[in-house]
Amino acid sequence: MTKTRLEAFSDGVIAIIITIMVLELRAPAETDWAALQHLGSEFSAYVLSFVILGIYWNNHHYLIHAATRVGAGVLWANLHLLFWLSLFPFVTAWMGRNHLAPVPTAAYGAVMFMAGCSYWILQQTIIAVDGPDSRVARSIGSDRKGLISVALYALGVVFAFINQWLSDALYFSVALMWLVPDRRLKPN
Repeated sequence: MTKTRLEAFSDGVIAIIITIMVLELRAPAETDWAALQHLGSEFSAYVLSFVILGIYWNNHHYLIHAATRVGAGVLWANLHLLFWLSLFPFVTAWMGRNHLAPVPTAAYGAVMFMAGCSYWILQQTIIAVDGPDSRVARSIGSDRKGLISVALYALGVVFAFINQWLSDALYFSVALMWLVPDRRLKPN
C-alpha cells in the first residue's frame, strides 16, 4: 500500500467522524435565542472534539508524509488510531449531554488517552519500519509533548470523579497545547 492511499483512507474516516459528530447536535424545537442556551455544554464538547480531531488530522498528515515506507505494522497501527478516533462522536455526545457527570467525563478522557497512546504507537511503528536514523525518528525525538498530553488525559480521567471542571480544563489544555500544529515533521 502506498502512503497516499493510507492518508486518503485516514482522511475519509476522519471526515466521516466529524460528520457524525455534527449530526449529534440536535436543533432545539423552540425558535428563540434562549433555546440555544440549552446546547451550551453539547456545543462546547463538540468544539473541543472538533479541534482535537483537527489536530490529529493535521499531525497525521505530516507524520505519514515524513514516513518513507508503509508496511503491515503501520497499517494496523493506523487502524488502531482510527478505532479510537471513531469513538469521539459517542463520548462527545455523552459528555455534552451530561455535562459535569463523572462517568461520561471520564469516558471522554479515556478515549482521548487511548487515542494519544495509539498515535504514539503509530509513530513508533513508523520509526521501527523506517529506522532509528529516519526523519521521523529524528523529528519526534523523546516526544515530550505527546507524553505530557497522554498524562494530562489520564489525570483528566481521575479528576472526572473528583472535580469535573478541572477534568474539562485538562482536556482543553491539551487542545491548546497542540493548537499550533506540530512543526517537527513539517516539510522544509
